[in-house]
Amino acid sequence: MHRFIVDTLATIIFFTLIATLTELFVAGMEPSEVLMTRLIMIPMMVITGRPYGIWRDWFFKKTKPTISWSKVLIDGLAFLSFQLPIYALTLVIAGADQNEVIILLTSTSFLMFIVSRPFGVYLEAVGTWANATNSQKSVAPS
Repeated sequence: MHRFIVDTLATIIFFTLIATLTELFVAGMEPSEVLMTRLIMIPMMVITGRPYGIWRDWFFKKTKPTISWSKVLIDGLAFLSFQLPIYALTLVIAGADQNEVIILLTSTSFLMFIVSRPFGVYLEAVGTWANATNSQKSVAPS
C-alpha cells in the first residue's frame, strides 16, 4: 500500500504540474479548462500511477542500464510502452478517428520521451525519500 500511495502521489504531482504549464502556456487553454482537464485526469493517474511504477521497475531490472544515456533510453522505452497504449485507448474513447490517433501518438511520442527521464528520476527520488521517512518512523522510540 505504501508504494501505491507514493507512486500515485508522485504521478499526480509531476504530471499535474507539467500538464498545467503545457495547457496554459503552450496550448493557450483557459484556466477553467485546465482545471477541468486536470480534475478529469486524476482518476486516470490514480489507476495508472502504481502499475507504471511496477512496469518501470521491471524494465530497469531486466535491462540493467549502467550509464546515463542508457538510463535515458530505458526510461523512454518504459514510459512509451506503457503510456502510448493508454493514450491511444483514451483517444479512441474520446472519439478520435484513426488518422487523428496516428498523428497524436506520433507527435506525443516525442514529448513523452523527453519527459520520461525527468519523471523517472523524480519517481526514484520520491520513493527514496518516502522509504527513508517510513524507515525512520518504524525505528523511532515508542
